[in-house]
Amino acid sequence: MDKLVIEGGHRLEGEVSVSGAKNAALPLLAASLLAEGTSTFYNVPVLDDVLIMGKLLRHLGCEVEGRRRLRVEAPQRGRETPSAPYELVKTMRASVLVLGPLVARYGRARVSLPGGCAIGARPIDQHLEGLRAMGAEVTLDHGYVDVRAPRLRGAHIVLDIPTVTGCENLMMAATLAEGRTVIENAAREPEIEELASALCAMGARIRGAGTPIIEVEGVSRLEGIEHTIVADRVEAGTFLVAGALTGGDVLVRGAVLGHLDAVVAKLRGAGAEVTPEAEGLRVRARGGFSPVDITTQPYPGFPTDMQAQFMVLAAAARGQSMIKEAIFENRFMHVPELLRMGADIQIDGRVAAVRGGRPLSAAQVMATDLRASACLVLAGLIADGTTEIRRVYHLDRGYEGIEDKLRRAGGRVRRERE
Repeated sequence: MDKLVIEGGHRLEGEVSVSGAKNAALPLLAASLLAEGTSTFYNVPVLDDVLIMGKLLRHLGCEVEGRRRLRVEAPQRGRETPSAPYELVKTMRASVLVLGPLVARYGRARVSLPGGCAIGARPIDQHLEGLRAMGAEVTLDHGYVDVRAPRLRGAHIVLDIPTVTGCENLMMAATLAEGRTVIENAAREPEIEELASALCAMGARIRGAGTPIIEVEGVSRLEGIEHTIVADRVEAGTFLVAGALTGGDVLVRGAVLGHLDAVVAKLRGAGAEVTPEAEGLRVRARGGFSPVDITTQPYPGFPTDMQAQFMVLAAAARGQSMIKEAIFENRFMHVPELLRMGADIQIDGRVAAVRGGRPLSAAQVMATDLRASACLVLAGLIADGTTEIRRVYHLDRGYEGIEDKLRRAGGRVRRERE
């Protein structure tokens, strides 16, 4: 395994480039299963999750070539039921995104129940109920989901919660269904709009993506496309916090203000200066942060994927901040590691009271999930001494070459073998 070694106390200055969005790339790659012909994707992030999705598509019979420029050609309809095995799906929950496209195009699918980060229960019941509403026969058998439908039918679907992957799965399934599908209480994330835009370029008919109601009129076939993947808003937000924490002056190249309104508002409220520029967003700060109160919410609210990073900012602020995690019930696993570095944090259920103003000190810490890993990197940047972060394979699922990017902006970060 690798570890990151971070020498704290160095100001970030310069530019950091944001890679393509992992959470946009994964559903787009799954959507390639719907298309006749070849789909080519540009600005693909080179991440473990993306590599796993490539392996899964190959297992399903796709031709997959390239890395940052990724070419995918799905197979024609075959006799065997397309199957996504446990060995691939267990490491990445987003693997379940192949379920809707497989059923829509091939009429059947067998997909292992998903795995991924242990940040709380993330069931796929909304995916399955939506497919049942569209006429699919769904059975659970020895840890696998079996779904069959000669052709899906349009349906009126009301989601219990605005699940992102559930909405993406059902939207993809509906593109080839017979008739009109309406998805209410739909997720509104930018990645939903990105997927809808690509599907429409393939020939789908979709309205309302980015709003609570999405309407899909089914078509008989979709064609391959060329598509450039949008910049990763969570990576951009992480670098904005890094620049602020270190009292830096950093241009986050590729960051889109319209995707980060809630994050930027909290940064400005804490005392950082964030200004849009032609190439992205610039953050400047001189320390002396004000407390930040945060409640995570579905988009356009404050993103749960930025909660851990802002806890480090709260630890650096003067006064007490309150952070409520309203999305996942087990997403404070980074707190014990921050305590080891000297942070003052009290947990009561889903609420963390962070009493800031105490300097952090370097320590050996262990990453528990993707965003917790990023949180520890940020803590290491401002800690007194040299921090070692172990189990950074979590980090590699969502951040491409983070140590190289931070180093180019003046951070003292290196990767070593354990």
